[in-house]
Parts: sequence; C-alpha cells; structure tokens
Amino acid sequence: MSLAADTREAVRSRPFVFDALRAGLLNHSAAAAWLAEAAALDGEPDAVAAALRRFREDLPAYATESRGTTVSMRSGVGLSAADGAAEGDAGEPLLRVGDAAVAPEGDRTAIVATGDVDAAALGASLRRLAVRDIEVPAAGVAENTLVCVVGRRDGPDAVRIVEAALDAVPTPDST
Repeated sequence: MSLAADTREAVRSRPFVFDALRAGLLNHSAAAAWLAEAAALDGEPDAVAAALRRFREDLPAYATESRGTTVSMRSGVGLSAADGAAEGDAGEPLLRVGDAAVAPEGDRTAIVATGDVDAAALGASLRRLAVRDIEVPAAGVAENTLVCVVGRRDGPDAVRIVEAALDAVPTPDST
C-alpha cells in the first residue's frame, strides 16, 4: 500500500483521530509524528502530515443536527437475571441484554432517551459519562430507545450529560 493509504487506515483504526481530523481540530504535524510511531508508518512525518491534509479534504464536514429525542430519568431500578426480572410498566424490563435485565426495582437510576437514538448516540453518551467518572453498569440501545443505568446520586448529572451527548453526536444522515 502507499503511504497515503497506510495513513488513512491508521486514522480509521483510531476513531478519536478520525473524529478530530473530520472536525478540523487535528494538529497535522503532531498527529503525523504520533501516527508515524504508533502505527509504524513507513514515511517521514512531513509526508504523513501531507497525507492527513489530503485525507481531511476528502471527508464530509463534521456537522450535527438536533436529534428528535426526549431524555428522562427513572429512579429505583436495579439489575437482575433476565429470566426472573420484575415486570415494568409495559410488562417488560426496561432493558434486556443476554442474561441480564434492568428491572423496575432497585437502588440505581436509568437514563432513558427515546426518539432518534442509535449506537453512535450510545457510544457518545458512554464516552462522556466515563470522562465525568460516572459508572455505567448497564447500557443499551434498541428500537429508538437508549438506556444507561447509573448510581442513584449520579442521575441528575447523567441526564444532562446524555442530553449534551445527543446534541453533539452527528445523526446518521449527517455522517
């Protein structure tokens, strides 16, 4: 492969570099020096920086659109085995993943976003919660519903964090 192709592959395999490049926030020279070492690229950092600049020109603009979502908080949830989970308002647990379920009784809080949510929205929410040191013992997204379970005291902060994440992550149509 060419140095340009190797550089693009190195960027694609490091999503944080890809996002920064796409958003126009990447220092090309510093990223090139780091990528040359981290990805063992066979080329001078100046050549890698030039490849990064050309790659940036080919990427669509990093833009976000308002997602049609509603974020709410449900206190008093817990985690249990899915086969023995207590029934929720609609006759089902809030979230069922494998052998685990978010049940409507417990000492935790569920942050529930409904509407235009997807895996990217979940990923952005989880990254932001992690940066704020909020533990998330269970999370998932399916059929226009995103759920993140947090500690009871973290609920109000987590609602604001998830709302901000949903406002900042590109919608599927804008990527």
